[in-house]
Amino acid sequence: MGAAAGSGDDAFRAALADARAEVAGRLADLERTLAELVRSRESANDDDEHDPEGVTLSSEWSRLSGLADAARTELAEADGALERWAAGRYGVCENCGGPIPVERLEVRPFATRCVPCASLRR
Repeated sequence: MGAAAGSGDDAFRAALADARAEVAGRLADLERTLAELVRSRESANDDDEHDPEGVTLSSEWSRLSGLADAARTELAEADGALERWAAGRYGVCENCGGPIPVERLEVRPFATRCVPCASLRR
């Protein structure tokens, strides 16, 4: 591993695995909720789009779909970080090849760029 090498290696690897598990669990919950929403939509005969009370099924579907898409993206980032770890490239900036500071990895464990390179990307 690049920047985070040393005695903290096991802690970083465990943190990555824990973060991935948390994201995977969140995604599974969202997908389960979306499936339940589909089932309730199939059994509903009423027109909830014109219901002045509460959130419509379509707006809830949209919200949950957005959250699930974000979780899928985060899961891909976690998998990428674990792949970089296995290849010995975790903590190495994909742009300049320099080390990503440990402090950045502690805050953004899936980071692929050092702070200067990430700043250029904006």
